[in-house]
Amino acid sequence: MQKDARKAVDAVATIPSVGAILDVVCRMTGMGFAAVARVTDDRWIACSVLDRIDFGLKEGDELELESTICHEIREHRQPVLIHDVDADPLYASHHTPKRYGLKSYISVPITLADGSFFGTLCAIDPQRHDLSAAEILTSFTLFASLIAAQLDAQTRVQAAEARATVERQRVAAREQFVAILGHDLRNPLSSIAAGARLLERQPLDERGREILSLMSGSAARMFRIINNVMDFAQSGISNSIPVEMMDAVEVSDVVSQVVEEMRSIHPDRSITSVSVAAEAKCDPVRLGQLLSNLLGNAIKHGAEEGEVRLVSTVDEGNVTFTVTNSGKAIPKEQISSLFRPFVRGKDAHETKGLGLGLYICSQIAKAHRGSLGVSSTDAATCFTFRLPLT
Repeated sequence: MQKDARKAVDAVATIPSVGAILDVVCRMTGMGFAAVARVTDDRWIACSVLDRIDFGLKEGDELELESTICHEIREHRQPVLIHDVDADPLYASHHTPKRYGLKSYISVPITLADGSFFGTLCAIDPQRHDLSAAEILTSFTLFASLIAAQLDAQTRVQAAEARATVERQRVAAREQFVAILGHDLRNPLSSIAAGARLLERQPLDERGREILSLMSGSAARMFRIINNVMDFAQSGISNSIPVEMMDAVEVSDVVSQVVEEMRSIHPDRSITSVSVAAEAKCDPVRLGQLLSNLLGNAIKHGAEEGEVRLVSTVDEGNVTFTVTNSGKAIPKEQISSLFRPFVRGKDAHETKGLGLGLYICSQIAKAHRGSLGVSSTDAATCFTFRLPLT
């Protein structure tokens, strides 16, 4: 059996009600053979069969298309009902009843939702049967519609599964690409950073120190971007950022380390901090990453002459970290999408990043069962992270 024929037979075979429909058709009409047939422009294929008269067809068998009345139904799309072939002026001399020895025949089209013709629901018998009762044709038409609806549902499910498969493959390829890219970039970048550290030990003029400072700052920023990319890939695989929680982490130590690192990278910017002495259960590396991303974001988008400030306080069972910068307010229409991946603002500075920093921050906050929010006015923009103490 060819592939298309097998596909049609399998599609009908998965409809649980087809067997019951054929049984009802035979009982209702008294006829001994009923079938669901796939009818194309060149083939007639039995998809499901109930044979009580030894007609000789089984699922997957085919008849010569031109030898069937279903071929004509495919063209005019109307039911055909024959009580007694010998008394029927239209079909008394028709080649199909003569060839197959039929006296009674009924067939209705199965039409799919898109208007395409699938085939027919038909019944035949070598004996004459009274098919004049209105409910017979009505029931056949209803059964054909039910079969068509099931076939349409299968098509929709298969299409959805195909789209889901393509999407899974696309996501997997993207995550693999991102992971490989991040891994392969780290080695050459580490060499650049190591070279910069070696040069720091050498006597340099003022211009040389400026260039070296720019190199170190760029390397640090690239490391942050790579880490964000790697974390984004990991969050796509596991739907979360992995954390290693530690008890009694002194948050002021994390704040001090992050602020000093940012000051060394941005010596021309005013970065201040006020940190409360408090212990919290958290991942100190991830907490430092979150605060570093928030500070980097504030430095990038804040007014160059303005101060960037990191403050931590304790209130209502949380350690609250606020990172504040002056500068233009974030447009209200952008606020709701700030923590989505690959979302960037529209100012000129935005070309420096991938738009992952705030997304990673939100995922770290989520992994700590904390909350991350933002408020922005023309006076100041403030990002607030609340970390539960326990």
